Amino acid sequence: MHTPPRVLTVAGSDSGGGAGIQADLKTMLALGTHGMSVVTAVTAQNSLGVQGAWELPAEAVRAQFRSVVDDIGVDAVKTGMLSSAVLVETVAELLAGVRAPVVVDPVGVSKHGDALLAPTALDAVRGALLATATVATPNLDEVAQLTGVRVEEEADMRRAAAAILEFGPRWALIKGGHLAAGHAEGAVDLLTDGTEEHWLRGPRHDNRHTHGTGCTLASALAARLAKGDTVPQAAAAAKEYVTGALAAGFRLGAGIGPVDHGWRRRGTP
Repeated sequence: MHTPPRVLTVAGSDSGGGAGIQADLKTMLALGTHGMSVVTAVTAQNSLGVQGAWELPAEAVRAQFRSVVDDIGVDAVKTGMLSSAVLVETVAELLAGVRAPVVVDPVGVSKHGDALLAPTALDAVRGALLATATVATPNLDEVAQLTGVRVEEEADMRRAAAAILEFGPRWALIKGGHLAAGHAEGAVDLLTDGTEEHWLRGPRHDNRHTHGTGCTLASALAARLAKGDTVPQAAAAAKEYVTGALAAGFRLGAGIGPVDHGWRRRGTP
């Protein structure tokens, strides 16, 4: 009997199923791993935005984490919405005792612009959480929020990565999807550890249904690391997976629909 690689997401719940732990678990299954979850917050969320969010107590987060890690174990961990300084510090403390690779997605705002991280938590992200990361995966807005570096063109992504690496992750994956839609090189990300540099390029699809992109990329990266990939291998595979999911994103509700986590099974795009 074969046990698949075990991947744990520590993140918030998206009731609409497009992002958060729901997107994480779908991604982990699609990539052949066993997904497990520690819920940090519950959101009332749909294609139009976030209507409400309720943070779980730190003791509930700690209990979920210990329950999974102490019995089942983990081959990789991914973090997402942590919402407050207390939860960021709690999770950072828990991750310090984990030997498996850790992917930190420093979620700041939702696809619709709704705040998912308290301003008072930024120092804890910078000072505690990022140092636990094998790979940190900020988008350009999160880079600006955490470092003050504003990326206007591709060349600026090196400065962004250097600023993130100052906080201690082994690798930074700077997601350039928020660069101008007319960017000639399509959707470009930069993976670097400060020495090696890998530019990950893909087509930019004309599809507004992109909810859950960041969660999906970070979860795909964690899944591939759990399967034994090196960081550059895992990042390339994750980029390929999320590019296909973006191309197959579909309408759901009256607003921004989700990427399609099951695109390979459905034979799309």
